[in-house]
Amino acid sequence: MNDMHEWRAWMIALRTPGLGPGGLRERLSAANGNIGLVLADLGRHPSLGAPARAWLQRPDEARIADDMRWLSQPSHRLLRCTDADFPPQLEHIPQPPAALFVVGDAGLLLYPQVAIVGARNASTGGLAHARAFTLALAQAGFAITSGMADGIDGAAHLAALDNGAQTLAVIGTGPDRVYPRKHHALARRIAASGALISEFPPGTAARADHFPRRNRLIAGLSLGTLVVEAGLQSGSLITARLAAEQGREVFALPGSIHNPLAHGCHRLIRDGARLVETAAEIIETLASAARMLGADLAERLAQSGGGNVNEAAVETGTKVGFDIEASAGKDVEYRRLWSELGHEPATLDELAQRTGQPAAVLSSMLLMLELEAKVESLPGNRYQRLGGSVVSG
Repeated sequence: MNDMHEWRAWMIALRTPGLGPGGLRERLSAANGNIGLVLADLGRHPSLGAPARAWLQRPDEARIADDMRWLSQPSHRLLRCTDADFPPQLEHIPQPPAALFVVGDAGLLLYPQVAIVGARNASTGGLAHARAFTLALAQAGFAITSGMADGIDGAAHLAALDNGAQTLAVIGTGPDRVYPRKHHALARRIAASGALISEFPPGTAARADHFPRRNRLIAGLSLGTLVVEAGLQSGSLITARLAAEQGREVFALPGSIHNPLAHGCHRLIRDGARLVETAAEIIETLASAARMLGADLAERLAQSGGGNVNEAAVETGTKVGFDIEASAGKDVEYRRLWSELGHEPATLDELAQRTGQPAAVLSSMLLMLELEAKVESLPGNRYQRLGGSVVSG
């Protein structure tokens, strides 16, 4: 079966009514991954409902043609569960997908990821927390995964993009749709330097029941999920619950008892989520799991012998095995900044001259120190110590 026929067979199978990812995976296992045999068997299967039989006998050729055009575009990928570079972290979640539609760099799905999620109507402080944790986690080597929603999700994606870090957006529509519509520019940026991921075929519109399915993928791709702000009815709590059910770490930021957007995080903490105040706590908790993922991935790619693993995935397989704990070396940079800050207010330009660090890097470090109540920002782009001692972000 050539590539075009194989893609067509996959799209027919993925669109078969009532089959679902579990049914398709089961039949692929029985057919040793041969999608042609799966389709032939489906056509003869008596247990399929009438809509499925009708579809298999006469697929909508216009829809399949649209799918094929989408797949033929540059940076578009149908990442199948039979591919060697299908993300292994999804294999053991409930109802693992049979395939993912990816726009951008599919190799990024193999990186160790942290999900950052939270309220759509986030506070100014919550957005600042999302940006600061994104920067610190990205500096440690994690890719940042979220759902491209308003509020915390969007802030995390933008912080990663603005600082050259990897970010992945799992969406609840087809890969050719953007929801919310206001995020068209954000989606283009993520597709250009990160990855947009969906298990829904092209043309699929947003529906309420799609987002819990999306959330299980966000949780499943990530080694841990950080909830920054969440009300008691927030969809972020669904992501956190799914992460816990999948055996992943769940982290939550505490907040004021008077802030309704902190109540969801407080409930998570009462239910067993880890209370965190700094990104260093997340990095320390996930370092071992990240190394295990890297080792498993390197072995899996080596066993494939190259096969259908693209160059980006092979490169990722080597990078993902890094020692995250090496990021502790950032402590030296923070100590130097602390020393150069001294006991008198200093401007960002003055600190850049004293430390030799770029202003953008210093801004991130100062924000982390400010969030930890160790530094205060003053008018005129100046900063001063608040006391205590410096620790790594």
